Amino acid sequence: MAELTIAAEGLRFPEGPVALADGSVALVEIAAGRVTRIAPDGGKSVIAEPGGGPNGLALGPDGKLYCCNNGGFNWREMNGFLMPHGQADDYSGGRIERIDPETGKVEILYRDGDFGASLRGPNDLVFDAHGGFWFTDHGKTRERERDVTGIFYARADGSLLKEVIFPSENPNGIGLSPDGTMLYAAETYTCRLMAFRVTAPGEVALDAGPGGPGIPLYRPAGYKFFDSLGVEENGNICVATIGESGISVISPMGELVEFVPTPDIFTTNICWGGEDRRTAYITLSGSGRLAAMDWPRAGLRLAHG
Repeated sequence: MAELTIAAEGLRFPEGPVALADGSVALVEIAAGRVTRIAPDGGKSVIAEPGGGPNGLALGPDGKLYCCNNGGFNWREMNGFLMPHGQADDYSGGRIERIDPETGKVEILYRDGDFGASLRGPNDLVFDAHGGFWFTDHGKTRERERDVTGIFYARADGSLLKEVIFPSENPNGIGLSPDGTMLYAAETYTCRLMAFRVTAPGEVALDAGPGGPGIPLYRPAGYKFFDSLGVEENGNICVATIGESGISVISPMGELVEFVPTPDIFTTNICWGGEDRRTAYITLSGSGRLAAMDWPRAGLRLAHG
């Protein structure tokens, strides 16, 4: 396995990397409330400043960036790492935003209460081939209480928002299999990778097992937490793993293919860029860095990437 190189540093808890066609990477800085572009030479420029807590990011069918905004965290530093610490004192509400990468214009596409849905802390999203997108709501944590949340499906034109899976145990990362028939969600505190059989856009099979529609695909031993995920072209699911610090590569059959270590306990996201999609970009959030490395397998070509 190739070594990590640092593509950018000095970021405020980066997540949601998106490899762009010009070789740059768009990502969020959750603690700064902004969306940032990282140039190939490591230079940083601000795309937009939506405030709150921009968390997940994806390119939509219209070329705009779609952002899961969790409404904001409080923060603290420990042992040189920045980390989220509960719901922000100035929490501004969960929402889905559409951002023009050229002008920086931010439009709220969906917010808490729209279509009767409760959006507490939208976290991550993935578009399907039909122009809609799945997203997780990780919820918010307050003293002595934590939200019970679910997994949603929405249309990019603002015409549909629905909660498809409820309850879901603190869902975080989300992705689709190469053929779009399986939806994967990583649960943070339970540290489980769940699989759901997609039956139609915005629908999953409800008969997977006695615990609900999802099938527990993989769960590691030890004191670890799952964050966001990415899918390889061959169908492997790459889950950012907090605590053990790295990327857990899991086969569609639920077997650990390999574990790729990283130098940050808050390793949170992975995406792929380059002409052959073999350059992995990994967010080292606690230390505020974006890393890059040659990956042995190609990342999946995303629906609108």
